Amino acid sequence: MELTATEARRLRHDAQLLNGSDLSPTEVVTRAVALQGQDLPGVLRAIAIRSRPGTTLDDVRAAFDAGDLVRSWPMRGTLFATTPAHLATILQHTGERTRRATTRRRAQLELEDALIDRARGILRDALQDRPRTRAETLALWQGAGIATDGGRGYHLLFHLAVEGLIHWGPFSGTEQQLVLTTAKGADPDDLVGVVRGYVGARGPVTADDAAWWLKLPKTLVRQVAARIAELTAVSVEGVPAWVIGDPEVPDPSGVTLVPAFDEWILGYADRSLVASPGMLAAQVPGNNGVFRPAVLVDGVVVGTWRVPPRSAKAPRTPQAELVERTNAATRKAIDRALAAWPHA
Repeated sequence: MELTATEARRLRHDAQLLNGSDLSPTEVVTRAVALQGQDLPGVLRAIAIRSRPGTTLDDVRAAFDAGDLVRSWPMRGTLFATTPAHLATILQHTGERTRRATTRRRAQLELEDALIDRARGILRDALQDRPRTRAETLALWQGAGIATDGGRGYHLLFHLAVEGLIHWGPFSGTEQQLVLTTAKGADPDDLVGVVRGYVGARGPVTADDAAWWLKLPKTLVRQVAARIAELTAVSVEGVPAWVIGDPEVPDPSGVTLVPAFDEWILGYADRSLVASPGMLAAQVPGNNGVFRPAVLVDGVVVGTWRVPPRSAKAPRTPQAELVERTNAATRKAIDRALAAWPHA
């Protein structure tokens, strides 16, 4: 099936549930496998807008508090929100690769195996008592003579999460706490479900997109994809891609707001389908790795938006900064979407 860029964006918009769904927050994340989570407020919003109408940020936090959702580093040095089962499956295939890739960094930080073993034992014992915040964890290590400055504490947390000991779980106020990981012994065949979920929640995607997102060899990803009965090969402007099932192109999606670090941008290795180079430069000012919230018009990123600081004199209505040209009717539609944003 040959798809135009416009048709592909509309299929993606539908696959990404950006019109909402009838799913709970846990079901949304289970379906998507994982959602970018390095910005905690952003991923809570990303889950909420994809869930059933009326879902609040408190509803999303409740799924983390219940242990149904977790946050960790399943694929690389990037935090994702996922489920315990998906985390266990992905780490089984990526964990050793990630640890090998960070060997040099551990050496630079003077994190020898013996020191990591001490840190692991201290944290395991503490978490058997109760969850711990990041500050509490670093204080435990500091008190035991394990220096945590200069990025050492962060890398210890990352390393122990990648090896499957811990993940971020329930909330204490606005902060997530660390808990021991309980989902173990994942079935290697579950990788088929992971790849299927990635494609189904983002398609059309290319094999390069899937391999980049999962941080797995493209050959392996293609082998796994070949086992997915519902996988359909399509072409987007001449580029081979995958979707799940028989694609039916939806109607135009109109104006959509997505939060910072959303999968609409970060779910793909190649982002040219949805944003121009100038738009991407505006979305990541100074190329600093911080992806701002985006304004979409029929799937094309046309600008960014933000919620202004709290003020007693003005309501906190989100404000847009448009980069691409839009007509008057579209700007009015963007204003309506900003006024209706429910998760400020």
